Amino acid sequence: MNEQDVNDKVDDIHEETLPESGMPNKALNDEANETEIHSDGHVIGNIVDVPSLTPSKEDDREKTKKLCGYLYKQGIKGPLKAWKYRFFCYDDKKCHLLYYRMATDVCPLGSIDLHAATFHFSMEAGEGIFEIRTPTKPYILKAINNHAKMYWLQQLQRKRWENYNNVSKVHTDMIMSSDVRDSESNLHNAVDVDFFPTVKTPTEVVGLTVASMPAPQESTSLQNISLKHPWKEIQNTVRNICASKPPQSISRSIFHFEETEQSTEVEASTKQHGRLSPSLNFARRAKKQNGCPPSNNDNIYHDKMHNPNLEIQAITEELKSQKDLVKLLHRALESAQEEKRACTEYLSATEEKDRLELIRHKVRQIEDFRQRVELLEQEKQDLEQCVSFKDFHIGELKEHVQLLMEKNNAKQQFIMKLNEQLLSQSDSDKKNTTGIETLQGQYKKIDSLMDDINAYKTQNQFLNSEIHQLTRLWRNTAEKETALLMKCSYQEARNCQIESKYLIVLRKLEEVLPYLDAEYCEVIKHLIEDALQSDIKSPLQPSTVHFSPLSEYDDYGFMIIPEYEVEHLKLLAKIQALEIRSNKLLTHEVVDKPLRMKWNSIEVLSHTIELKTLVRCGIPTEHRKRVWKWLTSQRICISDNHYKDLLIKCENAHHPATQQIELDIHRTLTNNKHFNSPTSEFIQKLRRVLVAYSWQNPTIGYCQGLNRLAALALLVLEDEESAFYCLVDILENIMPAEYYSNNLSGSQVDQRVFKDFLSEKLPRLTAHLVQYKIDLTLITFNWFLVIFVDSLVSDILLRVWDAFLYEGTKVIFRYALAIFKYNEEEILKLNNETEIYQYLSFFTKTICDGRKLMNIAFNELNPFPMKLVRNRRVAHMEKFKAELVELENIKREYVKSKKDLNSTGNNMGVSDDEEDA
Repeated sequence: MNEQDVNDKVDDIHEETLPESGMPNKALNDEANETEIHSDGHVIGNIVDVPSLTPSKEDDREKTKKLCGYLYKQGIKGPLKAWKYRFFCYDDKKCHLLYYRMATDVCPLGSIDLHAATFHFSMEAGEGIFEIRTPTKPYILKAINNHAKMYWLQQLQRKRWENYNNVSKVHTDMIMSSDVRDSESNLHNAVDVDFFPTVKTPTEVVGLTVASMPAPQESTSLQNISLKHPWKEIQNTVRNICASKPPQSISRSIFHFEETEQSTEVEASTKQHGRLSPSLNFARRAKKQNGCPPSNNDNIYHDKMHNPNLEIQAITEELKSQKDLVKLLHRALESAQEEKRACTEYLSATEEKDRLELIRHKVRQIEDFRQRVELLEQEKQDLEQCVSFKDFHIGELKEHVQLLMEKNNAKQQFIMKLNEQLLSQSDSDKKNTTGIETLQGQYKKIDSLMDDINAYKTQNQFLNSEIHQLTRLWRNTAEKETALLMKCSYQEARNCQIESKYLIVLRKLEEVLPYLDAEYCEVIKHLIEDALQSDIKSPLQPSTVHFSPLSEYDDYGFMIIPEYEVEHLKLLAKIQALEIRSNKLLTHEVVDKPLRMKWNSIEVLSHTIELKTLVRCGIPTEHRKRVWKWLTSQRICISDNHYKDLLIKCENAHHPATQQIELDIHRTLTNNKHFNSPTSEFIQKLRRVLVAYSWQNPTIGYCQGLNRLAALALLVLEDEESAFYCLVDILENIMPAEYYSNNLSGSQVDQRVFKDFLSEKLPRLTAHLVQYKIDLTLITFNWFLVIFVDSLVSDILLRVWDAFLYEGTKVIFRYALAIFKYNEEEILKLNNETEIYQYLSFFTKTICDGRKLMNIAFNELNPFPMKLVRNRRVAHMEKFKAELVELENIKREYVKSKKDLNSTGNNMGVSDDEEDA
């Protein structure tokens, strides 16, 4: 074959393979250029391999990939629950399972929403029956066999999970933080647990191939027509009739295939697949069934289909032979070139010596080749011996196999004889016959039970898979719900902050109202009234999904926005409530939730550094009652009947302090709903606790302020006996002696100690207050006497009490200093005595961040040793007592001088008549 023939063949093959391979012309030209033709006609280089011309199966895969097929659907309504034959198809976009009367219909009769659906089947039901339960109604379906049923159930499970993943990917970026997004993506990428092995696709009843087949008789029967959807039935019938007319091009169903193709499309399809497409096969088969003769176009297409295949096959075989020929020619060319080079070197040698050396080299080379040939011959003989040995061994094995087969045949004949004997004996022996029948019945029963066991195993696997998938769906939904709640909390916190800033602006405008025009004053007043009338939302409730729209009180009954008569105090109260709510919302997930988890892990309470730190951060509401009772029991011995005895004593005798208690009891915690009614149960409990303590400690009896201490203890502990012992613990163990005496000496001493600490910890503020002659005792005395009750908002107040009951009176000094530190800059801006006193009267209502206040009290004010507090108390108590003694002396001298003055005045004022008498 010459060079031109080879090039022609290569070009022909390139032209034939170009549509099949799908490669660009440049790639084929590059491969063709790699083939080199030697000058002497030999082909050197690579020959382009012919691509495989096997038909493509992509269309078949597409047909089986679509989840569709015929199922029976049971009608729910009416007394007769008839089975309707329907064509079902899954819609990927909506996650709905659509159903039609026939595959050729365009309008679906209905759909089943699979977003929140669950799947179930029972072994007691008939073969192929399963159920799809949606939130609205259940759907009972039936496949032709159990295999198809399990396939449908597994595929519906997977479609539901894929739709959930697709939807969550869209919403995750919108609602979740980066950490939650990462955990969500990891969860989506998690490998499914193999509860339910993959069911093989029943291609004969599922897929687009089924849709392309003629409609079954069951779907076209009158009983299968849907009376519930008459208009859709009419539409589908009209479309099917119009689609059956060849000249017209009516819109067809998504499951309908073209029956006729243009000649150009047929040729292109033939080049790609080498056979008829499934749609054309279906069209040809439908024509044969309808009795239509094949058209000329079909015959032409048939001839064009077979001839190229034969031609391509012949070219492929010829190309293969040409490849072998080229390889042989290439080897011959190499040996000829080697010989030519040796001859050229021999002729180019100028001396006989060089030629002789070349001849010797060739002789050595020939000897070397001869030895190699001998080795190869020896190896060939060894291989031949090995082959003969293996042939002999194979012959022996065949003989052995023949013997085994003969032996097996003999055994089979012997078994047949035994069976015949057994059958003959069974005819003669009725008892044996009955036993065999019983045994066969048992075997059948065992087989039936084994089938039931296998069926129940399959059901168990499916239910485990369903439970696992539903659990994952629930977990993912819960995580997204948590993320939404976090986002909602953040947005609400931002809203509270904005509203708080708006109220601050209104407050600033209220201060300058006297300097504004009357028109502006009216507008600002209306804005303030509107702001005060609007309500804020309740505190965050972690246990509920939805936020309650309105709440006026917190967990202990304190009003979130206290009612004040002064308008600027109302604004301050609402600003404080908004800021506190904002802080709670922002710190709930980051701070409060981890702290609550730590508290939940504590089973036995004991004095440790960890517990001290947790108490300083605040005790959760659900644990506060338990902790307070434990702290009280650590310092006092609680008697079982002691409180009851005191109550009996109160009933039998009248205490002098009862009148003062009755005066103060109705002025207790007026901003708490449990004490705003005279008939409230808490009012009765508080009265009994205070009177009982008056009998408990006659030295103190009752002092103004004790009603607030007992009331707060009642709110937290709820039980009046526990509140009584908490009050006893505070007055007799925690607070210094004579704190609630007649002259309140202990309280007055603490005021002097506090001034010392204030000058040390806050020197700038102290100097500023001294400059304007501000007496802080007017502000702070009540703080120490009632431990900040009615001064701090309830959330911060209870944190102060938590630390106070655990650590003692040092906490009062810490928080008192922290309050001034919190507002130090604002106080330093004031340059007037009246303004300072006015600001100090309400500045505790500007404290909104309890954690910031706690950090100042326990971190920024360190060190704060209790020993130093005791020493200063002792020093100031001595001074105070010396002042009392001096004051008593002054009083005594005054009384004496007054008596002397009175006696002198009486003598001077005697009348003459009296003297005569």
